[in-house]
Amino acid sequence: MKLLSIAVPCYNSERYMCKCIDSLLVGGEDVEIIVVDDGSTGDRTAEIADEYAAKYPTIVKAVHKANGGHGSAVNAGIDNATGLYFKVVDSDDWVKKEAYLQVLDTLRGLAGGATALDMLICNYVYEKEGEKKKKVIQYRRSLPTGTLFTWEDCHHFQRGHYILMHSVIFRTRLLRDCGLRLPEHTFYVDNLYVFEPLPAVKYMYYLDVNFYRYYIGRADQSVNEDIMISRIDQQLKVNRLMIDYLSEKRNELVKKKRLYQYMKNYLEIITTVSSILLIRSGTEENLEKKAELWKYLKEKDRKLYRRLRHGVLGEAMNLPGRGGRKISLGGYRIAQKVFKFN
Repeated sequence: MKLLSIAVPCYNSERYMCKCIDSLLVGGEDVEIIVVDDGSTGDRTAEIADEYAAKYPTIVKAVHKANGGHGSAVNAGIDNATGLYFKVVDSDDWVKKEAYLQVLDTLRGLAGGATALDMLICNYVYEKEGEKKKKVIQYRRSLPTGTLFTWEDCHHFQRGHYILMHSVIFRTRLLRDCGLRLPEHTFYVDNLYVFEPLPAVKYMYYLDVNFYRYYIGRADQSVNEDIMISRIDQQLKVNRLMIDYLSEKRNELVKKKRLYQYMKNYLEIITTVSSILLIRSGTEENLEKKAELWKYLKEKDRKLYRRLRHGVLGEAMNLPGRGGRKISLGGYRIAQKVFKFN
């Protein structure tokens, strides 16, 4: 069995996938790199995947499938993984060699121990085009360092410092046992990936190294704000699925106060992003969609609605009139600069 399986979802990725895969090959025989060609057309993505698989047959596995979107490619990665642990690295991102080797050493040391590690957390770095100073997202104030811990050992998470797909490595069987299946033909499912498995996570480990390099700068990138607005229905779909999931799990999570608080705060951020994108679009149709989103939350779970609607962010996203919407946008812009999110 491999120590770590790494899925690399690819769609028309020929321009940058080699940098990603080359950074992962440093892991040698401890790793399994699953290059998932998600129905690429018009470029050499499929051929490049096959070339790597032929050159590194004991490390690289090429998986070809019909186009189903990022979530579908992640699902295929999980289905094909043979490693004890599982990581997703997007094809335009990469990992840092020194930190990568430390990650593998840590996993190797914890594998087979008396206590099963469910989730390893590392730092990630925004590799934003045109910015010399790189923003590092680290968790020193939120998580114990260098030891196994549970949710009750966690501290308060700062806004903008939530655990994202870039941060985590899950135990593969945990993902399968919790039944994680990301929706197809939908962007922004990475939020579901780091949300739905959390109730199954008992033991975590935080390795304070700058492991994942998250590239931002392509005009066609899904996190580009204008593209997010054009795909707002997919953002809203993910947002509603998160509302459904947390509402359904509420009775189970009541006893896990720190975990439930974290998940509520994460949902609050996602709902804020959805709301501000709908406001920014400036159309009456999207303003109606914002009202429908908050109505959906209220009808699904009134207690959760009251927590989010009457919190600082909820109040800021629902200020009345055109003037109120301008204030909401202004506050969001300030938060973008402070926390460096998109």
